[in-house]
Amino acid sequence: MSPILVFTTALMFQTPGPVDLAPAFGNTLLSTYPDGRTARMWLQPGGRFEGRGRRGGLSSGVWRVRNGEVCFSQRRPIPLPGSFCTPIVRGGIGARWTAKAVTGETIQVELVAGR
Repeated sequence: MSPILVFTTALMFQTPGPVDLAPAFGNTLLSTYPDGRTARMWLQPGGRFEGRGRRGGLSSGVWRVRNGEVCFSQRRPIPLPGSFCTPIVRGGIGARWTAKAVTGETIQVELVAGR
């Protein structure tokens, strides 16, 4: 087996980490809920995030990577206890996946260009 193939295969099976979030920086994570409303989230490389919920409210807080998941802790408008974690999905602009919202609802998430 060629060394390049071995390296590429090893990368495919590594646990996702902070580097896998890089495509989100400067772009928008667009979440669509079952009722059709959308929420937006913007990640910053330093571990902060901002968001606009599906009802239009603004929030912000911090994120960190733990065990292949990205975990969010809201600080504003009110600090919430604990954190919400979701698997990191690899991909660039246009990547789409199904996830669970903090409410437990199944949502569709897409990485879209720009803010």
